[in-house]
Amino acid sequence: MSIAAVWLYEGLWCKLLNGVPHQEEVVAAHPLFNAKSAGLVLKAIGVVEIGLAAWVLSGFWPWYAALAQTLLLVGMNVNGLLFARKIIPDPGGMVVKNFSLVVLMWVAAYG
Repeated sequence: MSIAAVWLYEGLWCKLLNGVPHQEEVVAAHPLFNAKSAGLVLKAIGVVEIGLAAWVLSGFWPWYAALAQTLLLVGMNVNGLLFARKIIPDPGGMVVKNFSLVVLMWVAAYG
């Protein structure tokens, strides 16, 4: 439930409800996006994150759920560090927290 809660918080509060406005700046820093498209991309990521929360809660195919979550987090972290490192308040902390979350995902998948 705690893993699902993280995804729900990140997807609903941070992205769909714009509870963490600087995340839009991080997306806009990517060369494929701009200030106009960043909001839509962020909302789409939020929907995916809420979907992950539901998937985790369902308990269906936990190994694949852990893999999907890992790939999404690695992708977001790599892109954030490559294109928006100066915008992210604590890049090292972000990596440590997300690594810890990934470890918990895999423990839960095999638990």
